[in-house]
Order: sequence, then C-alpha cells, then structure tokens
Amino acid sequence: MRISKKIEQSNKEGKIWWSFEYFPPRTAQGLQNLLDRIKRMTALGPEFIDITWNAGGRTSDLTSHMVKTCQGSVGIETCMHLTCTNMPKEKVDIALREAKKAGCRNVLALRGDPPQGKDEWEAVEGGFVHGIDLVKHIHNEYGDYFDIAVAGFPQFQLLPPAERDLEMKYLKEKIDAGVNFIFTQMFYDVDVFIDWVNAVRAAGITIPIVPGIAPIQTWNGFLKATSLANTKIPQSFLDALEPYKNDDEKVREIGTKLVADMCRKILAAGLGIQGLHFYTMNLEKGTKMLLEELNLMPRVETIKPLPWRQSLTPNRRQENIRPIFWANRTESYLSRTEDWDEFPNGRFGDSRSPAYGELDGYGIWLKQTKEEALKLWGEPKTFAEVALLFSQFCLGQLKALPWSNQAASSETSAIALQLAKMNELGFLTINSQPAVNGMRSDDPQFGWGPSNGYVYQKAYLEFFVSPRLLELLLAHVERDSSMTYYVINKQGDLRTNTHSEGPNAVTWGVFPGKEIVQPTVVEALSFMAWKDEAYELGVKWANVYEAESPSRKLMMEIFESSYLVNVVHNDFKDPQAIFEPFFKAGAEYAAQHTNGSAAPQALPN
Repeated sequence: MRISKKIEQSNKEGKIWWSFEYFPPRTAQGLQNLLDRIKRMTALGPEFIDITWNAGGRTSDLTSHMVKTCQGSVGIETCMHLTCTNMPKEKVDIALREAKKAGCRNVLALRGDPPQGKDEWEAVEGGFVHGIDLVKHIHNEYGDYFDIAVAGFPQFQLLPPAERDLEMKYLKEKIDAGVNFIFTQMFYDVDVFIDWVNAVRAAGITIPIVPGIAPIQTWNGFLKATSLANTKIPQSFLDALEPYKNDDEKVREIGTKLVADMCRKILAAGLGIQGLHFYTMNLEKGTKMLLEELNLMPRVETIKPLPWRQSLTPNRRQENIRPIFWANRTESYLSRTEDWDEFPNGRFGDSRSPAYGELDGYGIWLKQTKEEALKLWGEPKTFAEVALLFSQFCLGQLKALPWSNQAASSETSAIALQLAKMNELGFLTINSQPAVNGMRSDDPQFGWGPSNGYVYQKAYLEFFVSPRLLELLLAHVERDSSMTYYVINKQGDLRTNTHSEGPNAVTWGVFPGKEIVQPTVVEALSFMAWKDEAYELGVKWANVYEAESPSRKLMMEIFESSYLVNVVHNDFKDPQAIFEPFFKAGAEYAAQHTNGSAAPQALPN
C-alpha cells in the first residue's frame, strides 16, 4: 500500500501511527542480525519501514535486497531511499524496476550526500543533478505507481531570511513536481519544528509532513549525530543530559523522556500530524523504550493478521495458506516457491505450481559461525547429550537450533514440559504446535486475525527418531483413530496412515463477516520437499565438528539413520492426547534396555 494512503486512513480513524528507519549494514553477519531485528521489531507495530541508500550508492544492491526481503519475507510495507549520488540513469532504473517487482510502492527521492572521500557533491555522467530531477524521472517512467517522498529540513528555519526563503522555494518546486509526503530530518527543538511546519503550510504546501524522531542512545552518539546534521540542541537537553554523560543507561533513560515530551508536543500542536518516524540507527532498545514511554502499543491486527507474516510481493499478496514444515524457515520457503505462477488462496493445491524449487536457490546454511555454534551447542558425544540440547531449546534455555534461528515461540511454552520429556525419551523435536480450541483472536499467546474472532489448532509434532523407537511409537499411534502421520527416511521412502490425498488443515480461524480461514496445512508433497532441507540442516550441524571427531560421527549417524516424522492429532479438544503414545513408547524402549533409563545413552536403534 502507498504510504500516503496509510496516512490518510490513519487520519480518518484518528489514530496515532509510527514507522522505523534502518540502514544497510557493512557485513553479511550484520545483515542477518539486522533482518532478525527487523522481524522482532514488527511486533512494535510500525505502519511501515524505510531502508536508506548509503552515501555514494555503495550499498545500493544491499538496499534493494533488503527491500525485497522486508516486502517478501518480513511482510511489512517498505519505503526505499534512492539518491542521485554516483547513480547513472541506468542504475536508477534497475533499482526502481527491482523495487516494483518486490511490491514496493514508496520511494524517498534524494540528491544524496557527497561520495565517500569527497567534500563537494557532483553529478555522474548520465545521472541526475537535483532531487527534483529524480522525482520527475520516476513519474515519467512509472506514472503514479510509486508514492514519492522528499526530505524536509526544519533547521532551515534558522537560516538568514533570504536563504530560508530560497530553500522553501526549492521545496515547493519539488512538491509541485509530484511529491506525496515529506520526511523531516531529525531535530530536538520542537519550537523550530513547529515554526517550520507553519512556514511550509504558508508556502502553499499541503501534503503530509512526517517528523523524523531520533532516540537518544548515548551522550557521544547524540553529540556526533547532531553535529553531523548541524542540529540545534535546546539548552534544556544539554542541562539534563551532560551531568550523566559517562553513564549510557542514564543518558538513554533521561533522553527517552525528553524526546517523548517533544513527541507529545508535536502531536498536540494542532498541526494535523498524527505519525512519528523513528530513526532507529539499527538499534532496538531505544526505540522500544520511547514507544513505551509514549504508551504507543500496537494493535493485534497490525501484528498478526495470520499466524505467519504475509508477503507483500505482488504475486503473493493473496497467498493465505502455507505448509507448516517451514514455520521456522520462511526465507527458504519463499525461495523454493519463488517461481510458482500462483500461490494458494482458499485451499492449498487448487492453483499451486506442481514443484518446489531446488535447495540451491536459497542454500542450506547455519546462521551461526563455527565458533558461535560450538559455544551454543558444545561438542556432544552421546545421544543423551544431543537430546538434552533439544530439550533445553523447548524449555527456552537455548536460543537456537539449526531448524529454528529464533528462540522457541511463545505458544511453545504451553507444551514445553511435554516436548522436553519427548526429547529425553529420544524423539528429537524440530517443530510443534499445541492444540487450541476456540481461543479469542486477541489472545496474546495464540491469537491472530481480525478482532472478535476465534482461532483453533490441531496438535502437531515433527521430529527425528530412530527406527526401533519409531516402530514402538507407531504401534500406539495406529490405535488412535484421531492421529495421522507421515514418516520419511533420508532416501525419500514415504509411509503414512492417512487415506486422504488432500491437505490437512491444522490451523483455522472464524471471524465476523468472513469465510473460515485455514492458513496452515500438512500435506504429503510439501513434506517430501521439506525432507531434504531438514536432513541437510542436521548434516550442516555435524560439519561444525572436525572430521573423525566423536561429535561429527555421532551427529552423522543420527541424521543418516533416523526417520523424519510428523504427527497430527485431529481432536483439537484434547490437548494432551497427542503426547500419550510418545510417553508409552518411550517407557517401553527404556524397559527393553538394561540400564532402564528413559534417556538413551547411545543412539537408539
């Protein structure tokens, strides 16, 4: 959606909204960490985010990649910065084409800063000289497809009258060329900002103005940022902060209250401004503290319209059903289905392309470096030590496993003890969900979707298990007519007790004025495609350890010989029923071994 439409809609509803800015980091690890942070910060409820374009265009490809990822994987409306610096027309056109392909509808058009190592700005051959030239070019090539924003500078209000009036004339010319809204530079003097807004309106500029708000993180960072931008600092800020300049936590605490007071004055000034744009500096805590101080809490609908984040790329906007297997590996799922002509809407399988893409497109890799993996998982030498790691993850005591780069979800806590026991018994769980029977859609743990609805889930478990323990388990599972399963080995041999060729909906919601929504399913073709990925992640874990080491041999043995299994209990009114066969099979296995232990000391056979 175009940002101007979001602003218009918010104004009609009389609600305050907010948005976040991020910049491309310099390293691959930094990029992954930032994308993880962006995903977490969507829970703070921003209406949109924007991604900067580094001075000189040095990170242009990275900006385009981040826009694509945020639109597609994170599923949040994204505005792309675009500058004239070091950008010939051909490069601008590539960036705009990629943005449109990703479903991005918003561009902040800037002249940009001088290239690195130069004091003066200069146009490149075949490039644009002024921001207004870029605005006109975007309109000439794409009509009204993009909302176009430009930068506004409240500090210009402090210039000598002749310079101030000239800058206002330039701004008016850009607006008249077809600009939809204005992002302002950071500021801390609210009176200067209000005077500037009134001057902008007096110049006949009526489009929305979005104030740029910079949280105060540290004393040195505060001074550096205001110096670089030549931003006026009110004496009251200096008096409050300087006595604590060597105490970062205190500076952040006081700075949060100062900036929050500034935001309140803006919102109460009668300027028609109901939105705040936070310059996060890729940091999470400062922005979160500021939102909490302002008591700006996100709505349920803003965070979770479905159990998973919907993609905003054009061909996926109507997608509302996905297999559960990739619940913790969204980017991989998007990559492997990128070439599908249509995406499931209404029922999985009706309009879906018949094949998943190869693993090569996304690649199988661990988020952790070797050093990080060793620190996180150690060097297990027995099966019991491996099982303990899985148990610790389920209990929230381990922050990641190869199949999940994030800590266990909040709903996992409802069944954490049962999952931990399963792992101790030899069932290495990599995905799960508890049964839910008519929970309100605004429930903080299980809720999703529009207000006044009810959500449901069938209990689901996915795990690796040894052949012998599997046979004991299936003997119990097959006695319960409410349980269905798929079993597959590394070679791809599939076994199931289901007689249906269609998908099994394991999550659904009932909402006022809507058909029943079924966003998560279990089905055979997807499970077979997921199998290769699941096993390969186990091998990647094994490869963290030195060749011929006991840990490498143990992990390879586990993932070469184990079966991958998923089990659904279709009676969602009985949340504990799915675990009973596992506990019985585990007890039988323990009884058959001389040590009598429920936790195997070596690989179960």
